[in-house]
Amino acid sequence: MPHPMQETNRLVLFSVVFALFCSASHLVAARKQIKYLPGFDGPLPFALETGYVEVDEEKGVELFYYFIESQNNPKEDPLLLWVTGGPGCSGFLGLALEIGPLSFDPERYREGLPSLHYRSDSWTQVSSVIFVDSPAGTGFSYSRTLEGLQTSDAETARRLRHFLHMWLEEHPKFKSNPLYIAGDSYGGKIVPVLTHEIAIAKELYGAPFNLKGYSAGNPYTDRNFDFDGMIPFLHGTALLSDELYESTKKSCSGKYLHPNSINCVTYLDAVSEVIKDINPYHILEPYCEIDIPGPGEILIRKFAKKLFEEAPFENSCRGDGYRLPTLWANNDTVREALGILEGTVVDWNRCNKLPNYTMDIPSTVPYHLNVTNKGYAALIYSGDHDSCISYVGTQAWIKSLNFSIIDDWRPWYVGGQVAGFTRRYSNNLTFATVKGAGHTAPEFKPEECLAMIRRWLSGEPF
Repeated sequence: MPHPMQETNRLVLFSVVFALFCSASHLVAARKQIKYLPGFDGPLPFALETGYVEVDEEKGVELFYYFIESQNNPKEDPLLLWVTGGPGCSGFLGLALEIGPLSFDPERYREGLPSLHYRSDSWTQVSSVIFVDSPAGTGFSYSRTLEGLQTSDAETARRLRHFLHMWLEEHPKFKSNPLYIAGDSYGGKIVPVLTHEIAIAKELYGAPFNLKGYSAGNPYTDRNFDFDGMIPFLHGTALLSDELYESTKKSCSGKYLHPNSINCVTYLDAVSEVIKDINPYHILEPYCEIDIPGPGEILIRKFAKKLFEEAPFENSCRGDGYRLPTLWANNDTVREALGILEGTVVDWNRCNKLPNYTMDIPSTVPYHLNVTNKGYAALIYSGDHDSCISYVGTQAWIKSLNFSIIDDWRPWYVGGQVAGFTRRYSNNLTFATVKGAGHTAPEFKPEECLAMIRRWLSGEPF
């Protein structure tokens, strides 16, 4: 039986060897140009690069990314950093389920490695996009120390700023491109904080950021605004009766996050019972008992978990299709193609629970105010059938900024049809709804969202 000191030395040696292995491998496989992907038929019709960027040398934090050059004019088109929600959801979801040029086809899937298909209504038609797995513990991003997995809203934004700085140093040809920060759901909370970090870094020491603005979709912003907007939204969409709505509103004084009376709790329980079979992410779509992490867990009720490996693939609702990225990313040939370092991430999950994550920024409303006061453009948009983070709550916090209305409420169009409604404020802030979309908007209405971002980036009116 080995002496305890010998066993300790072995553990230390293993840790050192693992760290050296990862560091050496990182130097060799920092970036990889990919022309073929398992599951995709033929060469990719766009330029894809994957890689790691070390954002905390002391704690060994490595963030993995997917970079796709603009399919239009990469030399001049904007560079967009995409922050996926969760927290803990992979940037690959932005690439394959929301705004990227790849998609899965759940209707045709039966078994084996899921197939990937080209999607033409991608935001890469108008910009280069970096999809990043953030924070560490998300997707293929990892840490060589346990301390590196301890993070927060503020730390995530700081590490992403460092990530972008390091990425631009390795890709200097993109330093002069207009830079935008974008994301949705809980990523919409990180976006204004990160934009603020970048703006300050640019002001204080001339960091290489040609920052122009930011975009946040269905954005988790402030628990009070977001949650308080849910009840009036449910009533406005005919899911609550007038009587139940008025009684709940009166007993809770219009504030639902922290019930202040037994009557308020009773009526909130009644609301929860009424909507228990409604899909909160899109009120018109079927309810499915599948694990879909809510943004900051602000839902009245959480979805039950369904084990991917044991349940048959039924494709009875949209949520079943969320299993395909997990099946694809855990395939050995896929990992080899992407350049994933062996031993860093055992099981890839679409969204990881992050037990060491601290939500230390309760409200990002001050960040929105600060950044727009600095002259940076902002696009805030909402899928109008999302009850999770409804347009009602989002409009409420925008109203609290006290900006003047420059262009009042009106429809905007795609293909001659109303695609949503929009309003433009002073300080270069634009709000838009996406008609018929849920949480999050690009997944449900990709064509309309591409038109929206194209117009906004080019300065065209909606």
